[in-house]
Amino acid sequence: MSKTLVAYFSASGVTARLAKTLAEAAGADLYEIRPAEPYSQADLNWMDKGSRSTVEMQDKSCRPAMADPMPDLAGYDTVFVGFPIWWYEAPRIIHTFLEAGDFSGKTLIPFATSGGSGMGKTDGILQKVCPAARWLPGRRLNGGASVAQVQDWLRSLGL
Repeated sequence: MSKTLVAYFSASGVTARLAKTLAEAAGADLYEIRPAEPYSQADLNWMDKGSRSTVEMQDKSCRPAMADPMPDLAGYDTVFVGFPIWWYEAPRIIHTFLEAGDFSGKTLIPFATSGGSGMGKTDGILQKVCPAARWLPGRRLNGGASVAQVQDWLRSLGL
């Protein structure tokens, strides 16, 4: 049986709630991708062109530091990578995470939460960041999705 990890970044707790549900449904381990410098409410104000999150998303080379070391990926075959959608894609700290680990030969599956937008071009963007992995299509889910709803999604992926 393959070993599964659910790695996630959550700025407000919504993605964290979904990640915990996913880990329960998949029988997976959980790893929080925490920024070295936590985001304040002002940092997350997408209507402020000078807010930290807006500035980071406008700079495609930005790689916010992670607070914790990478988990040991050696024992995992499948890694779910979760995040909120920011400006129609994954936050830059997800790029930091993907570039910091060796995902060669692993199956990566993105999942996201959003106030209304879909995944946009996130799948293609992340595949370019980490081309050595086998990617399955990502999905935006409601932060309050039930275990049964998440299990339906897992079945649709063949997991």
